[in-house]
Amino acid sequence: MGALDGQSAPPNSLEAVRASLQAGAEFIEVDVNALAMGDYLLVHDADLSEETSGAGPVAGCTPAQARELFIKHRGAVTDCRVPLLSDVVRLFLENPGHSRLQLDFKNVYPLPTDEPLQRLVRLIEPLGERVLVSSGADWQLRRIHRLAPWLALGFDIMYYISWKPAGDVRDPREPPRLLGAYGYFDDHVLASVALWPTARYLADRCETLLDQSPWASIYYLEHHLIAQSLRDGFNWAAALHERGLLLDAWTMDVTNPLAMQNLPPLHDAGVDVFTSNTPQALAALLTKK
Repeated sequence: MGALDGQSAPPNSLEAVRASLQAGAEFIEVDVNALAMGDYLLVHDADLSEETSGAGPVAGCTPAQARELFIKHRGAVTDCRVPLLSDVVRLFLENPGHSRLQLDFKNVYPLPTDEPLQRLVRLIEPLGERVLVSSGADWQLRRIHRLAPWLALGFDIMYYISWKPAGDVRDPREPPRLLGAYGYFDDHVLASVALWPTARYLADRCETLLDQSPWASIYYLEHHLIAQSLRDGFNWAAALHERGLLLDAWTMDVTNPLAMQNLPPLHDAGVDVFTSNTPQALAALLTKK
Protein backbone atom coordinates (compact mmCIF):
# COMPACT_ATOMS: atom_id res chain seq x y z
CA MET A 1 0.00 0.00 0.00
CA GLY A 2 2.85 2.35 -0.79
CA ALA A 3 4.34 1.73 2.65
CA LEU A 4 7.89 2.83 3.40
CA ASP A 5 9.90 2.26 6.60
CA GLY A 6 8.92 4.78 9.29
CA GLN A 7 6.89 7.05 7.02
CA SER A 8 4.23 9.21 8.65
CA ALA A 9 1.86 9.16 5.67
CA PRO A 10 -0.93 6.55 5.83
CA PRO A 11 -1.06 3.58 3.43
CA ASN A 12 -2.57 4.11 -0.03
CA SER A 13 -2.01 7.86 0.22
CA LEU A 14 -0.51 10.04 -2.48
CA GLU A 15 2.02 11.20 0.12
CA ALA A 16 3.14 7.59 0.68
CA VAL A 17 3.48 6.97 -3.06
CA ARG A 18 5.51 10.16 -3.47
CA ALA A 19 7.86 9.16 -0.63
CA SER A 20 8.36 5.73 -2.21
CA LEU A 21 9.15 7.33 -5.57
CA GLN A 22 11.67 9.63 -3.95
CA ALA A 23 13.25 6.62 -2.21
CA GLY A 24 13.68 4.88 -5.58
CA ALA A 25 11.48 1.87 -4.81
CA GLU A 26 11.55 -0.88 -7.45
CA PHE A 27 7.82 -1.50 -7.14
CA ILE A 28 5.18 0.63 -5.44
CA GLU A 29 2.03 -1.36 -4.74
CA VAL A 30 -1.35 0.27 -4.13
CA ASP A 31 -4.88 -1.12 -3.90
CA VAL A 32 -7.55 -0.06 -6.37
CA ASN A 33 -11.34 -0.41 -6.39
CA ALA A 34 -13.57 0.78 -9.22
CA LEU A 35 -15.67 3.90 -8.62
CA ALA A 36 -19.15 4.29 -10.10
CA MET A 37 -17.63 5.94 -13.16
CA GLY A 38 -14.51 7.50 -14.59
CA ASP A 39 -11.79 6.40 -12.17
CA TYR A 40 -10.60 4.08 -9.40
CA LEU A 41 -10.11 4.74 -5.69
CA LEU A 42 -7.03 3.73 -3.69
CA VAL A 43 -8.71 1.58 -1.04
CA HIS A 44 -8.35 -2.06 -0.05
CA ASP A 45 -11.96 -2.81 0.89
CA ALA A 46 -15.20 -2.45 -1.06
CA ASP A 47 -16.87 -0.32 1.63
CA LEU A 48 -15.80 3.29 2.15
CA SER A 49 -16.31 3.22 5.91
CA GLU A 50 -13.38 0.85 6.47
CA GLU A 51 -10.61 3.20 5.28
CA THR A 52 -12.16 6.60 4.57
CA SER A 53 -14.28 9.34 6.10
CA GLY A 54 -17.17 8.24 3.88
CA ALA A 55 -19.72 5.44 3.96
CA GLY A 56 -21.33 3.09 1.49
CA PRO A 57 -19.94 0.99 -1.35
CA VAL A 58 -16.99 2.25 -3.38
CA ALA A 59 -18.87 1.15 -6.48
CA GLY A 60 -21.58 3.73 -5.74
CA CYS A 61 -19.19 6.64 -5.29
CA THR A 62 -18.48 9.13 -8.09
CA PRO A 63 -15.07 10.76 -8.65
CA ALA A 64 -16.50 14.11 -7.47
CA GLN A 65 -17.72 12.54 -4.22
CA ALA A 66 -14.39 10.73 -3.82
CA ARG A 67 -12.59 14.09 -3.90
CA GLU A 68 -14.23 14.90 -0.55
CA LEU A 69 -12.96 11.77 1.21
CA PHE A 70 -10.09 11.59 3.72
CA ILE A 71 -8.10 8.48 4.64
CA LYS A 72 -8.99 6.73 7.88
CA HIS A 73 -5.96 5.00 9.41
CA ARG A 74 -5.98 2.97 12.63
CA GLY A 75 -9.49 4.13 13.35
CA ALA A 76 -8.80 7.87 13.00
CA VAL A 77 -9.51 10.15 10.06
CA THR A 78 -6.30 11.76 8.78
CA ASP A 79 -5.76 14.99 6.85
CA CYS A 80 -4.70 13.00 3.75
CA ARG A 81 -7.25 12.83 0.96
CA VAL A 82 -8.04 9.47 -0.62
CA PRO A 83 -6.29 9.50 -4.02
CA LEU A 84 -7.76 8.49 -7.34
CA LEU A 85 -5.81 6.22 -9.67
CA SER A 86 -5.50 9.12 -12.11
CA ASP A 87 -3.67 11.08 -9.39
CA VAL A 88 -1.13 8.28 -8.99
CA VAL A 89 -0.60 7.94 -12.74
CA ARG A 90 0.00 11.69 -12.98
CA LEU A 91 2.52 11.51 -10.12
CA PHE A 92 4.42 8.70 -11.86
CA LEU A 93 4.51 10.62 -15.12
CA GLU A 94 5.93 13.62 -13.26
CA ASN A 95 8.66 11.36 -11.80
CA PRO A 96 10.35 9.46 -14.63
CA GLY A 97 12.63 6.70 -13.46
CA HIS A 98 12.81 2.96 -12.89
CA SER A 99 10.06 2.71 -10.24
CA ARG A 100 7.11 0.62 -11.37
CA LEU A 101 3.50 0.86 -10.22
CA GLN A 102 1.80 -2.34 -9.09
CA LEU A 103 -1.98 -2.14 -8.91
CA ASP A 104 -3.53 -4.75 -6.64
CA PHE A 105 -6.93 -5.09 -8.34
CA LYS A 106 -9.49 -5.53 -5.55
CA ASN A 107 -12.69 -6.00 -7.57
CA VAL A 108 -12.87 -9.75 -7.10
CA TYR A 109 -16.44 -10.49 -8.19
CA PRO A 110 -17.27 -10.49 -11.91
CA LEU A 111 -18.34 -7.09 -13.23
CA PRO A 112 -21.61 -6.63 -15.18
CA THR A 113 -19.75 -5.16 -18.15
CA ASP A 114 -16.16 -4.65 -19.30
CA GLU A 115 -16.42 -0.87 -18.89
CA PRO A 116 -14.52 -0.73 -15.55
CA LEU A 117 -11.74 -2.85 -17.07
CA GLN A 118 -11.63 -0.69 -20.19
CA ARG A 119 -11.48 2.32 -17.89
CA LEU A 120 -8.55 0.81 -16.00
CA VAL A 121 -6.60 0.20 -19.20
CA ARG A 122 -7.27 3.73 -20.42
CA LEU A 123 -6.08 5.26 -17.15
CA ILE A 124 -2.80 3.34 -16.93
CA GLU A 125 -1.87 3.12 -20.61
CA PRO A 126 0.36 6.25 -20.44
CA LEU A 127 2.66 4.38 -18.01
CA GLY A 128 3.37 1.57 -20.49
CA GLU A 129 5.92 -0.89 -19.10
CA ARG A 130 6.06 0.95 -15.76
CA VAL A 131 2.75 -0.56 -14.62
CA LEU A 132 1.69 -4.06 -13.56
CA VAL A 133 -1.76 -5.25 -12.48
CA SER A 134 -2.00 -8.10 -9.97
CA SER A 135 -4.96 -9.94 -8.47
CA GLY A 136 -6.14 -13.22 -7.05
CA ALA A 137 -9.11 -12.99 -9.40
CA ASP A 138 -7.71 -14.67 -12.51
CA TRP A 139 -11.09 -14.28 -14.24
CA GLN A 140 -10.59 -10.49 -14.08
CA LEU A 141 -6.98 -10.68 -15.22
CA ARG A 142 -7.98 -12.90 -18.15
CA ARG A 143 -10.39 -10.24 -19.43
CA ILE A 144 -7.87 -7.46 -18.82
CA HIS A 145 -5.34 -9.38 -20.90
CA ARG A 146 -7.80 -9.59 -23.79
CA LEU A 147 -8.30 -5.82 -23.62
CA ALA A 148 -4.60 -5.00 -23.21
CA PRO A 149 -2.24 -7.79 -24.31
CA TRP A 150 0.72 -5.43 -23.72
CA LEU A 151 0.00 -5.07 -20.00
CA ALA A 152 2.13 -6.96 -17.44
CA LEU A 153 -0.01 -9.09 -15.13
CA GLY A 154 0.65 -10.86 -11.84
CA PHE A 155 -1.42 -13.72 -10.41
CA ASP A 156 -1.88 -14.36 -6.67
CA ILE A 157 -2.94 -18.00 -6.21
CA MET A 158 -4.42 -17.38 -2.74
CA TYR A 159 -7.98 -18.47 -3.72
CA TYR A 160 -6.74 -21.87 -4.90
CA ILE A 161 -4.15 -23.10 -2.40
CA SER A 162 -2.70 -21.77 0.86
CA TRP A 163 -1.03 -22.87 4.05
CA LYS A 164 -1.32 -21.31 7.50
CA PRO A 165 0.72 -21.83 10.68
CA ALA A 166 -1.13 -23.34 13.63
CA GLY A 167 -3.08 -20.67 15.47
CA ASP A 168 -3.52 -18.34 12.50
CA VAL A 169 -7.09 -17.09 12.26
CA ARG A 170 -8.66 -17.64 8.84
CA ASP A 171 -11.81 -16.09 7.47
CA PRO A 172 -14.06 -19.12 6.80
CA ARG A 173 -15.80 -17.19 4.01
CA GLU A 174 -12.61 -16.93 1.96
CA PRO A 175 -11.59 -19.77 -0.36
CA PRO A 176 -9.97 -22.19 -0.21
CA ARG A 177 -12.23 -23.33 2.62
CA LEU A 178 -11.17 -26.95 3.05
CA LEU A 179 -8.06 -28.28 4.78
CA GLY A 180 -6.89 -30.96 2.39
CA ALA A 181 -5.30 -34.32 3.07
CA TYR A 182 -1.79 -32.93 2.40
CA GLY A 183 -2.10 -30.22 5.08
CA TYR A 184 -2.80 -27.34 2.69
CA PHE A 185 -6.04 -25.42 2.33
CA ASP A 186 -7.23 -26.52 -1.10
CA ASP A 187 -10.76 -27.17 -2.41
CA HIS A 188 -9.51 -29.16 -5.42
CA VAL A 189 -10.40 -32.87 -5.62
CA LEU A 190 -6.68 -33.78 -5.69
CA ALA A 191 -6.41 -32.51 -2.11
CA SER A 192 -9.18 -34.72 -0.77
CA VAL A 193 -7.12 -37.93 -0.47
CA ALA A 194 -3.34 -38.19 0.01
CA LEU A 195 -2.32 -40.78 -2.61
CA TRP A 196 0.89 -39.08 -3.81
CA PRO A 197 3.99 -37.79 -2.06
CA THR A 198 3.26 -34.20 -1.02
CA ALA A 199 5.90 -32.81 -3.40
CA ARG A 200 4.16 -34.46 -6.37
CA TYR A 201 0.78 -33.08 -5.28
CA LEU A 202 2.26 -29.56 -5.07
CA ALA A 203 3.96 -29.92 -8.44
CA ASP A 204 0.67 -30.94 -10.05
CA ARG A 205 -1.24 -28.06 -8.44
CA CYS A 206 1.48 -25.65 -9.58
CA GLU A 207 1.32 -26.95 -13.15
CA THR A 208 -2.47 -26.59 -13.20
CA LEU A 209 -2.30 -22.99 -11.99
CA LEU A 210 0.39 -22.12 -14.51
CA ASP A 211 -1.62 -23.62 -17.36
CA GLN A 212 -4.76 -21.67 -16.42
CA SER A 213 -2.91 -18.33 -16.32
CA PRO A 214 -0.42 -18.25 -19.22
CA TRP A 215 -0.70 -14.45 -19.43
CA ALA A 216 0.94 -13.90 -16.02
CA SER A 217 4.62 -12.95 -15.82
CA ILE A 218 4.91 -13.03 -12.03
CA TYR A 219 3.16 -15.09 -9.37
CA TYR A 220 2.42 -13.92 -5.83
CA LEU A 221 2.51 -16.42 -2.97
CA GLU A 222 2.30 -15.86 0.77
CA HIS A 223 5.64 -16.60 2.41
CA HIS A 224 4.06 -19.29 4.65
CA LEU A 225 3.04 -21.31 1.60
CA ILE A 226 6.44 -21.11 -0.08
CA ALA A 227 8.29 -22.08 3.12
CA GLN A 228 6.06 -25.06 3.89
CA SER A 229 6.28 -26.25 0.29
CA LEU A 230 10.07 -26.21 0.54
CA ARG A 231 9.88 -28.30 3.71
CA ASP A 232 7.68 -30.73 1.77
CA GLY A 233 10.19 -30.97 -1.06
CA PHE A 234 8.71 -28.61 -3.67
CA ASN A 235 10.24 -25.33 -4.86
CA TRP A 236 7.73 -22.93 -6.43
CA ALA A 237 10.51 -20.60 -7.60
CA ALA A 238 12.30 -23.35 -9.53
CA ALA A 239 9.05 -24.47 -11.19
CA LEU A 240 8.24 -20.90 -12.23
CA HIS A 241 11.77 -20.24 -13.47
CA GLU A 242 11.49 -23.25 -15.81
CA ARG A 243 8.78 -21.28 -17.62
CA GLY A 244 10.63 -17.97 -17.48
CA LEU A 245 8.37 -16.57 -14.74
CA LEU A 246 9.07 -14.71 -11.49
CA LEU A 247 7.99 -15.44 -7.92
CA ASP A 248 7.07 -12.80 -5.34
CA ALA A 249 6.79 -13.63 -1.63
CA TRP A 250 4.46 -11.52 0.52
CA THR A 251 4.43 -9.91 3.04
CA MET A 252 8.03 -9.88 4.28
CA ASP A 253 8.20 -7.27 7.05
CA VAL A 254 11.28 -7.21 9.27
CA THR A 255 8.92 -6.71 12.23
CA ASN A 256 7.36 -10.14 11.57
CA PRO A 257 9.48 -12.84 13.26
CA LEU A 258 8.03 -15.69 11.19
CA ALA A 259 8.63 -13.84 7.93
CA MET A 260 12.23 -13.25 8.95
CA GLN A 261 12.58 -16.93 9.89
CA ASN A 262 11.38 -17.80 6.38
CA LEU A 263 13.59 -15.23 4.65
CA PRO A 264 16.82 -17.29 4.36
CA PRO A 265 15.23 -20.44 2.85
CA LEU A 266 13.09 -18.36 0.48
CA HIS A 267 16.10 -16.32 -0.62
CA ASP A 268 18.17 -19.48 -1.14
CA ALA A 269 15.31 -21.10 -3.08
CA GLY A 270 15.43 -18.30 -5.66
CA VAL A 271 12.44 -16.10 -4.80
CA ASP A 272 12.80 -13.10 -7.11
CA VAL A 273 10.81 -10.35 -5.37
CA PHE A 274 9.85 -9.68 -1.76
CA THR A 275 6.82 -7.51 -1.02
CA SER A 276 7.32 -5.60 2.23
CA ASN A 277 6.02 -2.71 4.31
CA THR A 278 9.63 -2.28 5.51
CA PRO A 279 11.49 -2.40 2.17
CA GLN A 280 14.56 -0.42 3.19
CA ALA A 281 15.29 -2.55 6.26
CA LEU A 282 14.60 -5.71 4.27
CA ALA A 283 16.91 -4.60 1.46
CA ALA A 284 19.66 -4.01 4.03
CA LEU A 285 19.20 -7.56 5.34
CA LEU A 286 19.27 -9.07 1.86
CA THR A 287 22.40 -7.10 0.94
CA LYS A 288 24.24 -8.82 3.79
CA LYS A 289 23.42 -12.28 2.40
